[in-house]
Amino acid sequence: EVQLVESGGDLVQPGGSLRLSCAASGFTLSSFAMFWVRQAPGKGLEWVSTSYRNGVRSYAEFVKGRFTISRDDAKNTLYLQLNSLKTEDTAMYYCAKGQPYGGRWVDAPRGQGTQVTVSS
Repeated sequence: EVQLVESGGDLVQPGGSLRLSCAASGFTLSSFAMFWVRQAPGKGLEWVSTSYRNGVRSYAEFVKGRFTISRDDAKNTLYLQLNSLKTEDTAMYYCAKGQPYGGRWVDAPRGQGTQVTVSS
């Protein structure tokens, strides 16, 4: 059974940083592309970043230069480093399991999420 458990969300001031983690079980992380997606209050789900098996990473324009996706395949864990946080980054953040060569983030299985709130 695929399980994804996110953690690391918190209340942080604008300009602050957080590191989100996603512990995966039931599959081998290194065999799949992985996504981070988020959903702000009253808004739809939006894609944040993708980590491909070959080490390639991609980012939504609104987080480029501020967020960094990484993975530790030995720990079967995905990460998202969030720097220079803005109030508009406030959202529930989810990790999601892709397909071996990418896949669709919008309907990828995801965890329960971790809440990031950016406020002064």
